[in-house]
Parts: sequence; structure tokens; C-alpha cells
Amino acid sequence: MKVAIVHYWLVTMRGGEKVLETLCKMYPEADIYTNVYNPKRISDIIKKHHIFTTKVNNYPFAKKLYQKYMPFMPNALMDLDLTSYDLVISSESGPAKGVVPSPFAFHACYCHTPMRYIWDMYHEYFRNSKHIVKFFMKKMIPTLRLWDTTSSNLVDHFIANSHYVAARIKRYYNRDSDVVFPPCDIEKYLVVERNPSDFYVFFGQLVGYKRADLAIEACIKSNKKLVVIGEGKSKQAQKYSKTGLITFTGRISDDEIKNYLSKAKALIFPGIEDFGIIPVEANAAGFPVIAYRDGGALDSIKENVTGLFFDEQTVDSLISGINTFENRESEFTNRDAFTKHVKQFSEEVFIKKMKQILSEKNRL
Repeated sequence: MKVAIVHYWLVTMRGGEKVLETLCKMYPEADIYTNVYNPKRISDIIKKHHIFTTKVNNYPFAKKLYQKYMPFMPNALMDLDLTSYDLVISSESGPAKGVVPSPFAFHACYCHTPMRYIWDMYHEYFRNSKHIVKFFMKKMIPTLRLWDTTSSNLVDHFIANSHYVAARIKRYYNRDSDVVFPPCDIEKYLVVERNPSDFYVFFGQLVGYKRADLAIEACIKSNKKLVVIGEGKSKQAQKYSKTGLITFTGRISDDEIKNYLSKAKALIFPGIEDFGIIPVEANAAGFPVIAYRDGGALDSIKENVTGLFFDEQTVDSLISGINTFENRESEFTNRDAFTKHVKQFSEEVFIKKMKQILSEKNRL
């Protein structure tokens, strides 16, 4: 069986690329197709495969401006000749599923998320864009939406990474899907020994939808210490730092992350994520999570066992969640319960479920 894996772009190693690594382990002889490829930023596991790119990879500064070339990707994907493959797996978050396989091939789409910037988060991206970008968004987004829904018909079966994403697939593509949680590297966190101190942690890129601002402002208002771990810049970082309560680390090593997970009281997770690998890794370290009650966190956190939820994306609601946690902190010390919960997110479980679904659906 010849297998092709189509991934939206390969320019860094994040959650989607970690899933791709596992797909590579499942199908070590598979070929990989992508829009843009930067081998300097990609793992050896992926680079062992034959990697082919669309014509977008040759555009000026494509490795940095790849998202700006989004309107050109549908045609570029349709130019790919995949007619010799029996199984096509598209890894979808940006354009990937719009390839045209052989009529006799089976096309499964593992969907991390329907493209946020053209659907439910369009207005947020539009508000935060420059005038020239807004001009082109108005012109191009309607066409991209039409292509996105139409290309969903080229998929034989959808697999979602959470129930939240499954609902969005149903909403935008009117397609049912199975849910298979993404593989998380839980083993390296199971060995972390907990010795909680007096601070909280926010972990993630400093981009709008992750709501670092909410965690920061809630901790300042309630006089709690917070360590902010992740790439990006906060416009008000200097002002926040002057309070003596907020520390920005930037990007740090895995060992430094483990050190913070061993000492912090809990992870604050105030954004809406499609799944949320970070809470799973935190739980694997026996580290409780205080999360907003929405998105993939509803799958990745077990309420009252590995974390708590707050109900509104407001400072006061988050403070209430922090206070509730501190009143019940002793309830979140059962390491065995944390370990039992995170086992369902292992790479082994992911591979087993994916193979089962692909085998069953491909025979229909």
C-alpha cells in the first residue's frame, strides 16, 4: 500500500508536527507533501521521509511569509499528482485536505481544526490586522471559505483531535467525524517530582486567543505570582514586570519547564484551544490546571480530579477559580489519578485508534 501524508506546512515543530511525527512512525515508507518546507526547523523523524512541496515553497520569503500566501495554496494543492497512492492522510489546520487523490484511494483527514482565521476567529484576526491586510481579507476570505467547504467533499472520512473540533467540522463542513486525541509525550513528565511553591504558571505563545492577558491581570488583581513561559512579546510586559508579581521567561528548555512544573501551584489555562496538549503534559507531571470551561480543555482535563474550570473569560471569574482551587488544593495531590487520566493521550493509544479507524473505514 502506497501512503501519502499531506501536511499544511513544515516550518516549525508544534503540536501538528508532533502528530505528523507519529504518523511517520505508523507509515515509515510514506511520502510527505506540504506547501512550505524549512528543513532547519523540522525533526529528523520527519526528514527521513521523501518530502515534496507545492510551488508555494518557491515564492519569495515563503518560509517566513507562508501564511500570507494562503490564497495561492488551494490551486497549488490541486496541482499535486497523488494518483499513485492507495491511502492519503491529510493533516489539516491550514490548507491540506484540498488534494485530489485517485478515485480508488482512501482519503482520511486528521483535522486539528478547521482554519480559524476564515471561520470562527475571522473577526478577531480582522480587527488586529493592518489596513492593507484587511483589504485583502475582505477580497479573499469568501473565496477561501467556498474552497474550504467544497474541498471537504474530497475527504472520505474525518478524524477530529477533540469533541470541540468535531463540532466545528460538523458546523462548517456538515460532516461527522471520529475523535482521536493527539499523541502527547507524557512519559517525560511522569517522572517529575512535585514540590509546590507560591506561584502559578501560564504556558503558551503570547498571542491574543491564548489570553495570557487574562491570567496576568487576574494574578495582579489578586496579588498572586505568575510565571509566563512562551515565545512572543506582550506590549505591557514592562509594566506587568514592575509589579513584582509577573515574570516573563521567553522560550526555555524542557528541563526548565519541568522545574517550573515541579514547583508551581497550578497551570492557568484561560484560552480556548482546539485540544490543548499543555494541560495534558501538566497533568502528567501531577500538576493541576485551572482552565476556562470551553474548547479542547473539556477533553484534556478531568474536572475535580486533575483540575478545575472557571465559567467566563473575565478577570473576576478566573480569580474566583483560583480562590476555589486554593481552598481545595489538597484534593489535587493524588498522583495516581493524574497518571491514570493522561494514559489515554499516549502515542500508543493514538496509533491503535488511528489504525483501527483507517482499517474499518477503508473496507467500507
